[in-house]
Amino acid sequence: MSYTYDYTSKTAGESAPRRYFRSFKMALTRCVRTKTFRFDGREYEYLYHPYNRTWKNERGVEIPIFREILLQHESQRILEVGNVLSHYFPIQHDVVDKYEVSPGVINKDIVEFIPQHKYDLIVSISTLEHVGWDEQPQEPAKLLQAIEHLRSACLAPGGNLVASLPVGYNKFFDGLLRDGKSPFTTQHLLKRISTQNYWVESDWNGCKDATYGRFVAHAICIGIIQG
Repeated sequence: MSYTYDYTSKTAGESAPRRYFRSFKMALTRCVRTKTFRFDGREYEYLYHPYNRTWKNERGVEIPIFREILLQHESQRILEVGNVLSHYFPIQHDVVDKYEVSPGVINKDIVEFIPQHKYDLIVSISTLEHVGWDEQPQEPAKLLQAIEHLRSACLAPGGNLVASLPVGYNKFFDGLLRDGKSPFTTQHLLKRISTQNYWVESDWNGCKDATYGRFVAHAICIGIIQG
């Protein structure tokens, strides 16, 4: 299996001249910026993609990391929680998203999703922080319920769950990290260090004061659970 990014994505209501201008700006920005970042002992290329303007936010590092994870698990059973990756390249795996209506997407609350078979890999990109936190009534602890449900009801023995969550958005999740009560077996932290959207690996002390800006995280946690 191989993935090629789809650069033809169109923003609803956006004119052709506007799309061309955005593509030109994206290409120019890429030319003058650092091309790569390091994560967990590997070097990745930042993603410059018109959808969600990845050169301005955490998608610039999240998508390359998770794309590589999918490549490492090709031909296995894969579930994505939150419809994110399909906006950047064609996918063949199952997707559960409570709200986004799109062909092939299962619209179900993740804590109520019961799969017909368990998955070898479960991925989630900047989605789980919304569970319970952005619902009414607010149920912050529902995040832990969702992660436990994925681990026990959806993840096959020996499988992996990998999820990214922004720091500074969900105060309940931030508190778990601060108190050493992360729901993940292992975790990595990445910190945004400049307006040029450069990212470096960090630890909790380096990220604990990170804020969530206007449509951009300044630190993310990538957590892993092994089934």
